[in-house]
Amino acid sequence: MKHQIDIEALCTERGLRITEQRRIIANVLSDSEDHPDVNLLHKRAAAIDPSISIATVYRTVRLFEEAGILDRHEFGDGRARYEAAPDTHHDHLIDVESGKVLEFVDPELEQLQRLIAEKLGYRLVDHRLELYGVKQLR
Repeated sequence: MKHQIDIEALCTERGLRITEQRRIIANVLSDSEDHPDVNLLHKRAAAIDPSISIATVYRTVRLFEEAGILDRHEFGDGRARYEAAPDTHHDHLIDVESGKVLEFVDPELEQLQRLIAEKLGYRLVDHRLELYGVKQLR
């Protein structure tokens, strides 16, 4: 379900100074089909420019997160993982054996969450749903 978001363009749009190293990190994030952690981002960025340090990657993802360009996730594996802040809502199913993260949208589930909030006297303004599972053998 992953759709590519141009992180470099979002940086420019939000007035962030874009150095060559930030550009590389932004492009690596934009091209990611997964939800990489900082170590994986560093490995991918350093393959393009070996002078990119892990500290630069940490500073850059923190900057992008503070600017609302990246979303940070903790999927129960002890690593902060990142994805471009989506323009449309989606939820996650995490395979606890492989660590694979699947994105999904279910309109019935979205409606049910709104109804639950209303029953409890609230108007839902945001939510995050993470399901954890193991692959079933068929």
